[in-house]
Amino acid sequence: MLLLLPVAAGCLLCESAVAQDGPLIPRDSPAIAPVPDFAPPEPPGSASSEPPERTPDILEMPFSPQTPADIFAEPTPRLETAAPPQDVPRGYTGATGIRPSEQQQTLDFVPVEDRWRMGFPDKDRYRDGNPRGDDRFGELGHWWDPYNQNVLKGDYPIIGQHTFLNVTATNFMLHEFRKTPTGTSPFESTVGPGQQEFFGDPDQYFFINNFKLQLSLFHGDAGFRPFDWQIRMTPVFNLNYLDVEELAVVTPDVRSGTTRARGYAAMEEWFVETRLADLSPSYDFISVRAGSQPFVSDFRGFVFADTNRAVRLFGTRLSNRDQFNLIWFDQTEKDTNSTLNTFDDRHQNTLIANYFRQDFIFPGYTAMVSLHHNSDQPSVEYDRNNVLVRPDPAGVFRPHEVDAWYLGFAGDGHIGRFNISHAYYHVTGTDSLNPIQGERSQISADMAALELSVDRDWVRFRTSGFWSSGDDDPNDGQANGFDSVLDNPNFAGGQFSFWQRQQIRLFGVNLKQRESLVPNLRSSKFQGQSNFVNPGLRLLNGGMDFEITPKLRAITNVNFLWFDQTAILERFAYQDGIARSIGTDLSLGLEYRPLLSDNVLIAGGVSALLPGRGFDDLYGVTDPLAAAAGATGRAENLYGMFMDLVLTW
Repeated sequence: MLLLLPVAAGCLLCESAVAQDGPLIPRDSPAIAPVPDFAPPEPPGSASSEPPERTPDILEMPFSPQTPADIFAEPTPRLETAAPPQDVPRGYTGATGIRPSEQQQTLDFVPVEDRWRMGFPDKDRYRDGNPRGDDRFGELGHWWDPYNQNVLKGDYPIIGQHTFLNVTATNFMLHEFRKTPTGTSPFESTVGPGQQEFFGDPDQYFFINNFKLQLSLFHGDAGFRPFDWQIRMTPVFNLNYLDVEELAVVTPDVRSGTTRARGYAAMEEWFVETRLADLSPSYDFISVRAGSQPFVSDFRGFVFADTNRAVRLFGTRLSNRDQFNLIWFDQTEKDTNSTLNTFDDRHQNTLIANYFRQDFIFPGYTAMVSLHHNSDQPSVEYDRNNVLVRPDPAGVFRPHEVDAWYLGFAGDGHIGRFNISHAYYHVTGTDSLNPIQGERSQISADMAALELSVDRDWVRFRTSGFWSSGDDDPNDGQANGFDSVLDNPNFAGGQFSFWQRQQIRLFGVNLKQRESLVPNLRSSKFQGQSNFVNPGLRLLNGGMDFEITPKLRAITNVNFLWFDQTAILERFAYQDGIARSIGTDLSLGLEYRPLLSDNVLIAGGVSALLPGRGFDDLYGVTDPLAAAAGATGRAENLYGMFMDLVLTW
């Protein structure tokens, strides 16, 4: 017994060492046939039966001495079979950008170095075989599917572990029917015989289609921190068509008829961006972006909203509670009919600095201070339709320089249950030769806006007011009418409001620009120069927004409009006694998202401007005999109707 115990113990250790040599293979593995635990003996008398061998006694077995190092040595790695199938990553992953540096050694571990393309096991949540269209766990995607994970939408890296590509394709299509004041051509070239009024048939139809392809290559994971760097390019392809009822509208040449069809292509966005430094452990940062880029200078776009070439320095502070921007624009000319950028220099520079503070005094309320400087150099420019846009064809139209500084304070958010949005701007500077005053003008003007709203269940009740100062004396060398640099305000009905959406012409310039609030007597919003000798505006708004369903939203508004001052209009139109009342603007808009996302968005609206006394004075149609007696006729009610479709992938 004293001899058997150690030998038996040694044999047990030997068996343990053999069992550790190589991976454990499941019994049901197809690569190795299972070994039965028990083999029954052959029946007696069978042809293959032989006398069983005698099991040798343990004392007769040869003895080979083993050291502890031999017994506990690491087994040699051995891959007995192919690796088991891996779980499939969800979505459309594309090819991995990681070259494997480690080969599989055992069945216990499968090296996967691309940490983004980890697979997930299938899960039959409802135990019904996951039929097509069912809410299943982890959908497999396709390259054309933007809803599930997709390497083309920035969900998986295309190079390494941190470089992503985001491709966004958008098609915007607009159909618009409108009635706006349309001037007649000289009497010898009118469409209809005997036309003698200044304003003719107001009916117009407008169509535009923009196809935009945005390609953004960036490094970093924006879900956790800002980009390390980014490169973006956005080509845009445009088609536009205009059909009017009067000559000399589509171009000054009456031989061009009453329709105009144009196409244009532009590289609207192109920029590079890099993060310069981290400012805190909370991912506060400072970055720089150079190239053509979009920028809106305040919450509602009252002063500047454009895409143009610029250099921008931006970042955050105090755990992203504060944000700041410093941006300098060297603006390019716009194509007249598509409003897309060209590569021609505009001779205009705009410097903007703003600073945002979240939870300012009240939680949920963000305050902002800003400074704008607009330097618009003297130049002469005819647009693509051969219409003079700089200097403005009004009064003394000679090249002049506009140098204006805007100081502003704005806020947006909620205080308790009340939503609030407000802005105030004061502008100062000089106009070297204002075309209406005909002399050098000192700029000093103001603008204020306030919107209050409250939500009750599925309805939001809104009220708002807007004021831009007007010039009360065209002969004092003071320019007191407020004008923006390049605005696109979302206020008092926004795109659904007739007054804000439509361009209204008046004797060679626009009384007001398309997608703008301020009546500025400026030749063009995009190509003309700011004019601070204008009548200004007073607006009072009431409206309600209805979330009818999660997919359908209705926006209703009524605006009451007045000129702030009319002395400038009286001088410009050579007409005394122009009243202040512009009229009443009524609008109804609908937004429909059939897929509960912005991938398909259908919007449409109807609006009307019911003219007031001041609008009648400017655009009223008067019988010649009554006009000779000093009577003023009624201006025609104006209407607009539009529908746009936005498809985004």
